[in-house]
Amino acid sequence: MTKPVSPTSPIDLRQRMIEDMEMRRFSRATQRNYLRDVGRFARFLGRSPDTATADDVRNRQPVTALA
Repeated sequence: MTKPVSPTSPIDLRQRMIEDMEMRRFSRATQRNYLRDVGRFARFLGRSPDTATADDVRNRQPVTALA
C-alpha cells in the first residue's frame, strides 16, 4: 500500500478539506465538526493526519463491549 502524497503544510491540507466539503455542499456545522475531529485525530497521532495508516485509525476507535 502506498502512502498518499502529503500537501506542503497542514494549512494546505485543511484548506483542501474545506474546499472538498464545500464542493459536496456540507453544512457549516458539519464542516466545523469534521475539522475539529480531524484536529483531534492529528493530536492523537502526533503528526499530520494524512500520514495515518489503517492501524492508526483502528487504534483510535473506541473499544465497545460485545453483548
